[in-house]
Amino acid sequence: MLFSGLADRLQGIFKNLRGRGRLSETDVNECLREVRMALLEADVNFKVVKDFIARVKTRAVGADVLESLNPAQQVVKIVYEEMTEMMGGAQRSITMASEPPTVIMMVGLQGSGKTTTAAKLARHFAKQGKRPLLVAADLYRPAAVQQLQTLGKQLDIPVLAIEGESNPLAVVRSVRETALSQLRDVVIVDTAGRLHIDSELMNELNNIKALVKPHEIMLVVDAMTGQDAVNVAENFHGVVGIDGIILTKMDGDARGGAALSVRAVTGRPIKFVGSGEKTENLEMFHPDRMASRILGMGDMLSLIEKAQETFDKDKAMALQQKMRKDEFTLDDFLTQMQSIRKMGSFEQLLGMIPGLGGKMKQLQDMQVDEKDMNRVEAIIQSMTKKERRDPSIINGSRRKRIADGSGTRVQDVNRLLKQFLEARKMMKRMQGMQKAGQKLSSFRLPFGN
Repeated sequence: MLFSGLADRLQGIFKNLRGRGRLSETDVNECLREVRMALLEADVNFKVVKDFIARVKTRAVGADVLESLNPAQQVVKIVYEEMTEMMGGAQRSITMASEPPTVIMMVGLQGSGKTTTAAKLARHFAKQGKRPLLVAADLYRPAAVQQLQTLGKQLDIPVLAIEGESNPLAVVRSVRETALSQLRDVVIVDTAGRLHIDSELMNELNNIKALVKPHEIMLVVDAMTGQDAVNVAENFHGVVGIDGIILTKMDGDARGGAALSVRAVTGRPIKFVGSGEKTENLEMFHPDRMASRILGMGDMLSLIEKAQETFDKDKAMALQQKMRKDEFTLDDFLTQMQSIRKMGSFEQLLGMIPGLGGKMKQLQDMQVDEKDMNRVEAIIQSMTKKERRDPSIINGSRRKRIADGSGTRVQDVNRLLKQFLEARKMMKRMQGMQKAGQKLSSFRLPFGN
């Protein structure tokens, strides 16, 4: 998980700091020395670390901190605020044109995940009610056009491509006219990946830029490249001029140096992060929430947003009615598990819960991998409708048949049925607590408010 190593280190440092009570300037200096080492080990740019530590130190050794009742908490607060500022301060979204279409040009190195990210961004805008158009201007990588067309078809988003064309300038020349004729209000141009040291290809980007006149140029950077990501961002910004950054493969980088460095070095904000291959695996980047995750404070806002995006409101209401009538079935259980699966990995979700970010090692036994989820689906789908509706009829012979049909063991079927019954009991308890809470809230004392 992104920042897992850094998060563990920092949370350990601040835990020790809290145990000291009142702090001296020496205590703060010792703490910041450890923070500096943790950031450097996370592959954060040296100059960024130096400036960050200097700012924190200036604020943390002040009398209002050292003489406060809880100086350790004050230091953590300062680190949180400065880390948020280092990553960009406030969340920055893509600036939309006053008159559509808004044209977004995607640039980056080969292999950074640019084509997939273009499709993810199109899906993001479609979810907001926009009408995006994808433009296949990556004509150098074999099958790049076909890849974008396949992704566009999956998302029901049109792709502008010219079959047999080898000049990307010819493809982008009619972008605005096509968008206006099709009533498309967002255009996303996928350009070919190129090395930032290749002057000829970099000049081609400037030619594309002159033709499409983009409102935003988004640089797609592979977060796993660490310090190289910062160098790439600097070079692309110097030649083409970028407006924002999208970091990809965030789920594969445990250090996070790129996320903490790239904005501070380029002055350009990280606007989105990608953390998976699926088109829904794109999130808006919130510096304050990311800093909160790193320091073990959790990120409940992102968790709630994921839940709201994943769970269908009408289905949730129908499920609530079923639970009230004690009609929660194995079909409902499977639907809930599939919905949670869409929210992201178990590890990602735990990292958003306050207080659990630094306890991932202790929670390893609770990990639910893809194989477990697939096994659950196979077992439930091997049952008859009657069995899914009323698991109490599943006797020994039925369990053997279900295990054979799903390619699992009888023990796996038994374990699933036990988990289902426990989940149903817990939901009944929650319903009872909710009813008790409603009765309590309607109770009024005969005096006061």
